[in-house]
Amino acid sequence: MAKKVVVPESLSEDGKKYLTDRGIELVEVPTTSSENILKYGQDADGIILFVDPIGEEVVAQMPNLKIIARHGVGYDNVDLDASAKHGVWVTITPHANAATVAETTIAEIFDLSKNLTNISNAMRRGDSGYGMKHRGFDLSGKILGIIGYGRIGHWVAKKASALDMNILIYNRTPKESAYGKFVDFDTIIKEADVLTLHLASTPETKHIIGKQQLAAMKASSVIVNLGRGSLIDEAALIEALRNRTIAGAALDVFEKEPLPKESPLFTLDNVLLTPHIGSNTVESFSRMATDAASEVVRVLDGEKPQWPVNEVK
Repeated sequence: MAKKVVVPESLSEDGKKYLTDRGIELVEVPTTSSENILKYGQDADGIILFVDPIGEEVVAQMPNLKIIARHGVGYDNVDLDASAKHGVWVTITPHANAATVAETTIAEIFDLSKNLTNISNAMRRGDSGYGMKHRGFDLSGKILGIIGYGRIGHWVAKKASALDMNILIYNRTPKESAYGKFVDFDTIIKEADVLTLHLASTPETKHIIGKQQLAAMKASSVIVNLGRGSLIDEAALIEALRNRTIAGAALDVFEKEPLPKESPLFTLDNVLLTPHIGSNTVESFSRMATDAASEVVRVLDGEKPQWPVNEVK
């Protein structure tokens, strides 16, 4: 009997082909919500998961499940302990999207610094003078603060080094860098003109940027978050943006996703909002899908995965 794997309908065709070429039956679902997984794939042997949460209530009802392969690097949406308890590996795709997310980070920094989206929207409304009244700022000579220096943070520093910015880096474990100077947390908060976050979501990093940190930032500074929504106290950020405690923000991730329509963030003109699309390119999605699929095949063949984030005994 063929092994079954639940996959999102929008999974790259390269990932689907990788599985079907190896005799695996696909259970394609509109989204990998708990309801869809249990309705269509309760007897599945594996799941390729986007950002939907999955925990004990799902894993406990899937007797054949051996692996949950995350399509990306974050895994805060998966209960690792519950998965391990039921003998289910959880894996990530650490090499597939770092450069892409770094490119998107740079794009959002450019957008903020030149006010591009607001100016474009105003022009579409017939206000061609908006840009003259809402001028941007140069990046050259400014301080870019990078919090978190894993794969994505490294790529951001490398790409930003071509912009003639002064790069400061904060990481809990200092590393060597050819692109910037490591400083302590308080220094990077106070000195950065552009602050970008690239940390995993953990209890230690929750609300690492809150009211106190926002108050310590320059009034002319902007903050960029393509890491995880939990890194910023969203209520404190909204207050800081309203009061112009800081000049602006670019957010691709939120404490609740999708961002609720009633969120005050939608009413602010000094925040760029994107719906978790940091790795949203054809090439990146192909790499993530194929890497996730390769982990599924490896585990269903009885081997240990290459990129696990939990331990199954």
